[in-house]
Amino acid sequence: MALRRALHFVFKVGDRAKTATFYREVLGMKILRHEEFEEGCKATCNGPYDGKWSKTMVGFGPEDDHFVAELTYNYGVGEYHLGNDFLGLTLQSSQAVSNAKRLGWPLTQVEEALYLTQAPGGYPFYIVDKEQPPHDPVTKVSLGVSDLQRSTHYWATLLGLNVMDKSEEKNTVLLGFSDSQCKLELRDVGGKVDHGTAFGRIAFSCPREQLPDIEALMKKEKQNILTPLVSLDTPGKATVEVVILADPDGHEICFVGDEAFRQLSAVDPKGNELLDKAMEEDKSDEWFAKHNKQKAAA
Repeated sequence: MALRRALHFVFKVGDRAKTATFYREVLGMKILRHEEFEEGCKATCNGPYDGKWSKTMVGFGPEDDHFVAELTYNYGVGEYHLGNDFLGLTLQSSQAVSNAKRLGWPLTQVEEALYLTQAPGGYPFYIVDKEQPPHDPVTKVSLGVSDLQRSTHYWATLLGLNVMDKSEEKNTVLLGFSDSQCKLELRDVGGKVDHGTAFGRIAFSCPREQLPDIEALMKKEKQNILTPLVSLDTPGKATVEVVILADPDGHEICFVGDEAFRQLSAVDPKGNELLDKAMEEDKSDEWFAKHNKQKAAA
């Protein structure tokens, strides 16, 4: 499955300004592209919401060869409930550690040269205190599972990821499509996986011709298909085709046709400007304060 690659993880954010500060000024990522939408995504990219929302892609480099974060902001929703499904994103950057200390962003040292911090909303991030590599500094995404053997079978046998490491002591399995890509770590949480309302989604690309085969295999294996093969339009950009799956614990998985996605995901040099403009024009916080109301908690 060498032609498949890990793309991004989707985070729901309630405070775009604080979130932008974390990714840009603490981690040192770049805004790769930003889009505003007037109605919900038909593949529920922004969650089960029908109203206005935005998508911001942030990373250390282009989406062609970097694992990035997709930040979805639903206007009017101020916070989400975290579960035990997303257990962390790990990256290597001494500069990010220095940035956090300089800005007073909370850091907890968990072992030698490894720090834990949180993005706004409580999402855990692990920062390895070593020089940022010339390739992608994002090394792995960790997800909680209730049955490690069952989940390993799903991700390795059905989706084609390679098992790269196992730890009985930590109850983890590390998987990936190749050594050069961001890895997926599955960790047994010893009980039911709770997705809360902040549940995210991990995305992978594959050649477009493989999408019907993925869908057919999941039907044959009686696995959960959240969104059958569908086309998604972004005004002025490429139309991509996706299949949205759910693993045995309900983790959402998006497979997207690689050819069109590479066109869609081209870096937009105006990304920073578009995000800043959208945040400046978003008067929702002022409106809620003026009317002595609070944004909805999902």
